[in-house]
Amino acid sequence: MFSKVLIANRGEIALRVIRACRELGIQTVAVHSTADSDAMHVRMADESVCIGPPPGALSYLNVPNIMSACEITGAEAVHPGYGFLSENAQFVQVLEDHDIKFIGPTAEHIRIMGDKITAKETMKNLGVPCVPGSDGGVDTIEEAFEVSDDMGFPVIVKATAGGGGRGMKLAKTRDDLEEAFFSARSESKAAFGNDEVYIEKYLTLPRHIEIQVFGDGRGKAVHLGERDCSLQRRHQKVFEEAPGPVIDAKTRARIGKVCADAVADIGYAGAGTIEFLYEGGEFFFIEMNTRLQVEHPVTEAIFGVDLVKQQIRVAAGEEMWFKQENLSIKGHAIEVRINAEKLPNFTPCPGTISTFHAPGGLGVRMDSALYDGYSIPPYYDSLIAKLIVTGTDRTAALARLNRALGELIVDGVDTTIPLFYALLDEPDIQSGDYNIHWLENWLEAQAEG
Repeated sequence: MFSKVLIANRGEIALRVIRACRELGIQTVAVHSTADSDAMHVRMADESVCIGPPPGALSYLNVPNIMSACEITGAEAVHPGYGFLSENAQFVQVLEDHDIKFIGPTAEHIRIMGDKITAKETMKNLGVPCVPGSDGGVDTIEEAFEVSDDMGFPVIVKATAGGGGRGMKLAKTRDDLEEAFFSARSESKAAFGNDEVYIEKYLTLPRHIEIQVFGDGRGKAVHLGERDCSLQRRHQKVFEEAPGPVIDAKTRARIGKVCADAVADIGYAGAGTIEFLYEGGEFFFIEMNTRLQVEHPVTEAIFGVDLVKQQIRVAAGEEMWFKQENLSIKGHAIEVRINAEKLPNFTPCPGTISTFHAPGGLGVRMDSALYDGYSIPPYYDSLIAKLIVTGTDRTAALARLNRALGELIVDGVDTTIPLFYALLDEPDIQSGDYNIHWLENWLEAQAEG
């Protein structure tokens, strides 16, 4: 087992990793920008190192500075959390070249899954069902028209290096395609330095279903069921639950085995998530995230597995302790992402927290780095807390979420807490009858009054 781990991240996910390390008897190193010198993850770690000024590109994405922090503290391994460098193959390669263990998959697996075209081809060859689309990248508008005409509209143009909804443009008709094609390429170039795009058939009313997988890097892997993440705004998830309201045990076992077998075949190590669109009883592969997901707590809640501890143990060379037959679902879990944003336009709202009180009681978990007097910096993602509740079934979980929201106090900044109160009153949310377009349609209807 490692004696010291550096966490190359900030906020609640850095705290999450620190807590897992502490329970395993591992010392921790926090890295931080000058804007985060008073952050909770810095206070809770055994050691801390400042790695640069506030902008992420100069600090949390600064590989030389992070490598220097590893060297001066003697960290044997790095946990990336999610975001920042968590899916950066070059960073992982640098760590490997310096004999520092990356707590996650290999650089090669990150490269394969980081390119959406290569990922789709790989998964298709491994027997994972995929969305109909172009065979590789589409270089010209003429080729885009040819591919789209063959598939039929609507289609969606996607950046091969995309993520977080960037570099994705919908073309409902042939007349929309030219603007979508060049807009996606331009956005992708600006965001990722890569303007290659591909085209897929656009499913009209799908749900977003993702399968949690975990591999030992030696050819063994399991799945830990699915999460339904269909409630999204601008391709950003806001409400996640497990198990999915529309997935039965037989379907779960079938698609779960397909995913587990796929990652076992490539010798994948650690936690990963295979994301699908689900419509008409069929699954269509979107992408694989080669890291821990923001919404991993709902899976932990229903399976009783600490995914972060298991990531660390597997990276340290230990055997994966659980087998598929040991994994069973108990209850239902829901997570809501609470952002420092002003409604109804979801405008980022940094500022100072005057009062913070986390809810408690049976089946309530709060992942947050907030405290009274904490100043939320304007340089990073607006996610400030994740409220996770568990109940014996979905109805009980919804009731517990309502109760927990009533106990939660975040004063000093605007937040998205009122959004979840409103959603809990909606019959479609209560019944689980929603798709990936539901939330944006509902928000538009609310704005129109």
